[in-house]
This record gives sequence, C-alpha cells and structure tokens, in this order.
Amino acid sequence: MANKLKSAPPFRAEQMGSLLRPDNLIEVREKIADTGISAEAAGLPAIEQEAVREVVKMQQDLGFKAVTSGEFNRTRFWGLMWDEFQGTIRLQNAEAAMFRLYHPDVVSLIEKDHKVMPGDSVIAASKLSHSTSTSQSNLHELRLVQASLPQSEWANIKLTMITPAWFHMRYKQGRAYTADAYSNDAEYFADVAKVYRAELASLYAAGLRNVQFDDPGMAYFCSAAFREGWKADSDNEGSVDDLLDAYIKLYNDSLVGLPADMHTGIHLCRGNFIGGRHFSEGSYDIIAKKLFEDLDVDTFYLEYDTERAGGFEPLRFLPKNKNVVVGIISTKLRDLEDKEAMKERVYSAADFVAEGSGETREEALKRVCISPQCGFSTHESGYPLLVEHQKKKLSLVREIADEVWGEA
Repeated sequence: MANKLKSAPPFRAEQMGSLLRPDNLIEVREKIADTGISAEAAGLPAIEQEAVREVVKMQQDLGFKAVTSGEFNRTRFWGLMWDEFQGTIRLQNAEAAMFRLYHPDVVSLIEKDHKVMPGDSVIAASKLSHSTSTSQSNLHELRLVQASLPQSEWANIKLTMITPAWFHMRYKQGRAYTADAYSNDAEYFADVAKVYRAELASLYAAGLRNVQFDDPGMAYFCSAAFREGWKADSDNEGSVDDLLDAYIKLYNDSLVGLPADMHTGIHLCRGNFIGGRHFSEGSYDIIAKKLFEDLDVDTFYLEYDTERAGGFEPLRFLPKNKNVVVGIISTKLRDLEDKEAMKERVYSAADFVAEGSGETREEALKRVCISPQCGFSTHESGYPLLVEHQKKKLSLVREIADEVWGEA
C-alpha cells in the first residue's frame, strides 16, 4: 500500500495521552510537596517545559501525529480542571457514606479501616460557573505543547479531558452537590454542561482542535458488579440505564455549538492504575448500540487488550460517520505483543464494523485505528513499564499502522 498522510484525527496510530514522567520532573514535584517551596523557586516551569519538549519530540520521532503533553503537568489523569471551576470544593477525609461503595474506582481507593475516602475529590458547594481567570491548567498544558511545535501542526495536538460525569457517578444520590447548590441532578447537569462548553470554547480560541474525553465511568456500565450494586442501592433514583441516558445527554449538551473542525472522542478507560491495576471488566455489548448511535462524538477509543472487554462484535453498531480506535496493546504488561497477531485483531475489528455497515473490510478500515489500551502513566509514578518498554510498545503501534494502512 502506498504511504500517504492522513490529514486529520483520529490518526491510524494513536496513543491515549499519559506517558511515563522523567525522574527530574517527579523529583521536583516531590520537593515542592515536601518543603512547600514555590514552583518557581524549585525550577518547575523550566523542567516541565523541557520535559514536554522532549516527549513531543519522542512522539514525533516514532511517527505519531496527535501528540500530547504526556500529561506531564498533571499528578493524576483528571488534572485540576474541576478544582478550577467556580463553586467547587475539595473534600478531605470525606465519609465513605457519601460514596457508591460498589463504584469500581471507589472500591479501589477507599481506606476501609478509616471509613473515609482519600482526597482529590470535589463536589459543587454552590452554583458552578467558569472563569477564564481560574480555569488555566488545560490552557497551560496546551501552550506547553504548542511551544514545542510549529503552528502549522497545532491542529493535531490532542488534549485529554476528564468526563463531565467524573465527580457525579462516584457519589451517592444527591451527594455530588450540596442542597444549597442544586435540588436535583438535572439542575446540576445543566450547569456542568455550561462550564464544559465554556472550557471548550476557551481552548478552541487558543488553537485546540482535538479533544479526547477520558471516561472510566462509561466502562462501568459494562460491569455486572456495578449494575448489581446500583440495583441493590435503594437510594438511587431510576435505573442504571436511566443514568447512562443522563450521561449521554450531559455529553451532548456539553458539546452543543462546538465548531465542526473540533474533533471529539471518548476513551472508555478500564484503568491502568498504580501498579498496573485495572478498574472494571465486562463486554461493551450491553451499551454499544445506544452509546455509538446516541453519543455525539466523532471517535470511540476502546480498550481491547484482554478478554475483560469481550470481543469485537459490538463494533457492528458503529455508525458510518464515526470512528473506532482499538486499544489492543497493553500498557500494563512489559511483554511485547506479537505484531502479526495484532494485525489480525485489527482486521477482525474491521470485519465486524463492515458487517454492521454493509461495507467491505477495506472500506471499514477507513474508520478503524490502533492504539495502546490506556495511558502509560495515569498517575505520576508507580507503573510496571519502563521507558524502553513504552518506546517499544509505541513503535509496535506505529509499525502495525504502517503495515495495515500505510498512512499516519
């Protein structure tokens, strides 16, 4: 196949956003946390900029077009975006009774002996609103990457953003906000959509044209354990599928008015938590038709590195105007996958897309791409892979894309 350049995202070879941080970046952040010294005094800005410059070059050298910051300015994959919204407060040592204890990441994070949750969780204490003076972390991240690229390549930059439902799904009914802030979920969701629209508008004005929503929660709708936990929770209003409908509407409301040249995607993240742990399992079958047809995004980034995600059969429901990026390369295991076996998996995914759309495999392949299943470092440190493993995994993604499509 003749080599040619795909000119817009999603590209044939994608990566999910986070990459392993360099030691000096981790060390300077630890110094700031331990001593209380300012970021400027510790030299963080220069170290951060150089680290991003190097990781952008690494991605380009490996042949990736949709480059990211590696999420180097974040300590956790969701970043500080919600902390920067007006009206939120951060919880410290929150009572476990506030949370859905069957929610997969709550199960992983709760300190059972103390019956409290760790920090880094926020709720709406008053009406949510967006202010460009405080909502700066995503803009800062975008500008770090822009400073490492010629302006002609800015449109390819990919920024990852946490799902608008991130600080709702984990909480018990009505506990994502105070009674003074909102009287029900519908009011709360309406304001969440407003602040997301404002954030996206600000980023678009700064040059962003490619956003990927990271959404572990959407994958939890595939989990039998979560569904059973929801059903047994008498505090919940409506069914678990009513919640899925509400989240799809929340996304769609958040994207209203977005310019046509802004590419949007959703990554159904099953987890690459510290130590390589996953959060959830279950086939996409139970949500695929509704999600693919009703969610107004261009691209679905799906994890398929293990049998926990089921088979490719749900891809039969992918509409003709949408794309899928199959995450078949593990970011949790050091062993390198067999290239030919992975190519066959790509073809298998395309065959199911073709079956559902009435296309040939070759036609369906135009809407299929490949990636690792998740980021390599969704938190700052504590992961089983080393930089050399990361590079080999990314190189394999690029090689497979070259041999299957012959384009970027």
